Amino acid sequence: LLGRMNYEYIFKYIIIGDSGVGKSCLLLQFLEGSFKANHEATIGVEFGTKIITTDNGTNVKLQVWDTAGQDAFKSITRSYYRNAAGALVVYDITNKQSFINVKKWLEEAQVNGNKEMVLALVGNKSDLESKRQVSQQEGLDFANKNGLIFIETSAVSASNVSQVFMNVASQIIRKINSSIIDPSIEEFGVRKVGTMGDQGALRRDRVAARPSGSENNGGCC
Repeated sequence: LLGRMNYEYIFKYIIIGDSGVGKSCLLLQFLEGSFKANHEATIGVEFGTKIITTDNGTNVKLQVWDTAGQDAFKSITRSYYRNAAGALVVYDITNKQSFINVKKWLEEAQVNGNKEMVLALVGNKSDLESKRQVSQQEGLDFANKNGLIFIETSAVSASNVSQVFMNVASQIIRKINSSIIDPSIEEFGVRKVGTMGDQGALRRDRVAARPSGSENNGGCC
């Protein structure tokens, strides 16, 4: 745990992408520095918080919402795009279809989120290089074409996991400093809180129930 720490802003993030790409594992690695190989599938939405320091020295408390990738949860997760400052659009580099589906996830974010939401394209499972189906260049080209931050991560080795959360926060700070984002407007997903104490607590709460009749197929979603 971090010690007592002041923070100036609260940013809301969402993590989206197909089921099984490692969204929950990325969040767990970011929050707790651990990896759970047999992480059960996210049911609805899970939530965690952590304080980070951006590259310009600003302390920010991130509220991160990890969404389920299954179609059964679309009506639940869609509401979480609202008032989000940043979104991680995650695919699995060993699963070409999950990369193809990034387009629909991006469209969902653009339709349901605010126009200044900072989006990062995240190619997860970079530790599985021998099983790669999506080249780094493909990911980079898609990100450049759509104005996204791009990074490849590994929830197993923790490679670039903190960095992607940091990169999104730094871009949000730049938008605030350029008056593109106004922290007083709720829809931007940013709240200026001044100087206040916080334990930097790591929370992971299940906040949505499974729809009746759904099944948990396991795996890291």
